[in-house]
Amino acid sequence: MQFKTIIEPFRIKTVEPIRQTTRAEREVLLREAGYNLFLLKARDVLIDLLTDSGTGAMSSDQWAGMMLGDESYAGAASFYKFETAVRHITGFKHVIPTHQGRAAERILFGSLLKPGNLVPNNTHFDTTRANTEYRQAVALDIPVPEAHDPARILPFKGNIDLAALERTLAENPGNVPLAMITVTNNSGGGQPVSMANIRAASQICRQHGVLFFLDACRFAENAWFIKTRETGYAHKTPLDIAQEMFSYADGCTMSAKKDGMANIGGFLALNDDDLAQRCKNMLILTEGFPTYGGLAGYDLEAIAVGLDEVLHEDYLQYRIRSVAYLGDILTANGVPMVQPPGGHAIYIDALAMLPHIPQSDYPAWALSLVLYLEGGIRSVEIGSVMFGRQPDGSERPAAMELVRLAFPRRVYTQSHVDYLAEVILYVNSIKEQIGGVRLTAAPPVLRHFSARLEPVHGSLLRS
Repeated sequence: MQFKTIIEPFRIKTVEPIRQTTRAEREVLLREAGYNLFLLKARDVLIDLLTDSGTGAMSSDQWAGMMLGDESYAGAASFYKFETAVRHITGFKHVIPTHQGRAAERILFGSLLKPGNLVPNNTHFDTTRANTEYRQAVALDIPVPEAHDPARILPFKGNIDLAALERTLAENPGNVPLAMITVTNNSGGGQPVSMANIRAASQICRQHGVLFFLDACRFAENAWFIKTRETGYAHKTPLDIAQEMFSYADGCTMSAKKDGMANIGGFLALNDDDLAQRCKNMLILTEGFPTYGGLAGYDLEAIAVGLDEVLHEDYLQYRIRSVAYLGDILTANGVPMVQPPGGHAIYIDALAMLPHIPQSDYPAWALSLVLYLEGGIRSVEIGSVMFGRQPDGSERPAAMELVRLAFPRRVYTQSHVDYLAEVILYVNSIKEQIGGVRLTAAPPVLRHFSARLEPVHGSLLRS
């Protein structure tokens, strides 16, 4: 008998209290935070879905592994456990630990990119784009055209546009040091990339002599989608699928705060000896010695265990189904969202939900604020505040205005998700009252982290 309920494949051993706040309190807290959810104190958030990066709960085996942490500056035993775990999955020759994914991006791009270079990707996420543009290179997004239609249901909407990739490499010989695919496609709604697409992109890059890298933050979730959606993979294990994915690449960047199941850490892994040495030299300059890379030995131990646990089928089934469960409720009640649900998050389509708010008034940001005001839920905007500012200082509306609700790993239960659904459905019922917001102060780079805003009409909800 196959039962429909997907239970959490773990038992809760330690609990952390959640502080309840009132709507009146949250109204004041928003104003004091400059209407930026990043600037709230975590203790004032009821359900925190700002990010799934480093916010998960570690397992008993991970905590036990941390007690074995070797804190030697050079050649620590914990590094070799970590290196073995990464090599087992990726097959890459050189494994360079970093304190998180953006450090791996900075080191790789600092070793490869020159001003004016192009870096094609299915879709760059915020730090990847910022690190590319910091080197005065161009972060070129070339997802498949269907990726820009939130309501379109396709199994692999995260794919890179292969024709656009071929054209970009053919028209820019010598000016594309590397191409990337982000798995899963975070900015595109957490949508997966097919094995066929990864394989074909790899072949195109090799034909043009261009390095091909994966941004592998959510490689295990992508492997599960391939297993459940792509012909020929149903009987393969997530590990088998992950190993095949990496076999087509020359290297990867990784935030272990996602599918490494750890609270901190990441790595850069690659095959090229010369490039690896250049990257290690830069690592030593700013991160640390190549056998710790800015991490404690106990962090390396936790990641080594997490990279094994993330590929367990019972975990992946629970993880993907938990997100889809919320997606099913929202879809049944007419809440517009990126379809089908992503692996790590639900993305509400604010343009469709709030057509009365122009993009210049940041509808997704406004919606995220109202979700906190009404229900204490912290989410994140992926729209024109995050991506509207261009390298030359001009403004351009983002392709989509999304509110991402990212699920921390092994943290919340189904009752939390049921509450979340109630809040979203209530906000959807008062959507005509939601007004826009405007920027009052913002830094030139990654402004969404520290910008300050205010409601256009004096309050978030109009009577």
